[in-house]
Amino acid sequence: MAQELRNVAGVRVEWLERGSGPPVLFLDPGIGVAPDAPVLDRLAAKARVIVVSHPGFGRSEQPKDMTNVDDLAYFHLDLMDELRLDGVTLIGVSFGGWVASEIAIKSTARIARLVLADALGIKIGARDERDIADIFAMSEADFLTHAYANPEAGRRDYKSMAEADLVPIARNREALARYGWQPYMHDPKLKQRLHRIRVPTLVLWGEADRIVLPSYGHGYAAAIPGARFETIPRAGHFPHLEAPDAFASRVQAFMETAP
Repeated sequence: MAQELRNVAGVRVEWLERGSGPPVLFLDPGIGVAPDAPVLDRLAAKARVIVVSHPGFGRSEQPKDMTNVDDLAYFHLDLMDELRLDGVTLIGVSFGGWVASEIAIKSTARIARLVLADALGIKIGARDERDIADIFAMSEADFLTHAYANPEAGRRDYKSMAEADLVPIARNREALARYGWQPYMHDPKLKQRLHRIRVPTLVLWGEADRIVLPSYGHGYAAAIPGARFETIPRAGHFPHLEAPDAFASRVQAFMETAP
């Protein structure tokens, strides 16, 4: 099933849905989610999977009044209300993990479980220590070696791509800067609010992630009451892409556990 544009919560957004069963809301990691990504079929085998590109990302509309991650969190809360989703497994990878955390500290009324994979969004180290690698200061080659266990997994031949495919990539990078430039890719108050997350939480981390190290993931999990931390071998910052079978099986096993 291809992506479509749909009006949700007052915003025209890029939308993808497949499968049936308990609802899974998969938040865009900030680089888009390809309709043919194997992880979607794996998850959809046991769930109704909904993927929405955040406002401003991909081909989604950018409302003028949406300027920070807080705004994105409230958008997704409105989306769940509008769709009357209950018992949601909310999955956020990378930037999407930051958004998912901001959602969960506000309300878990419609959320049954939370999965954070290589999530951004908090400050762990000292003020003068960098927790999150500066992707805007990296060359493409450096980004690939930081983000992937196998850099070839993320390599793209931009010169051969059609303009229609290049525009969403450019918009993703622009939106990441808009929402995460200052302070860089985190909310200074988020960590102290993570204790408000009162649903079962699984924190997954690619063992080879050099954008945010596994030690950062341990810190994330430690701040959420009862959160479980697991690593995924042979995966970097986007384990849903490099290890889709392992990623999906961990999520499905977590969904099958008693709340």
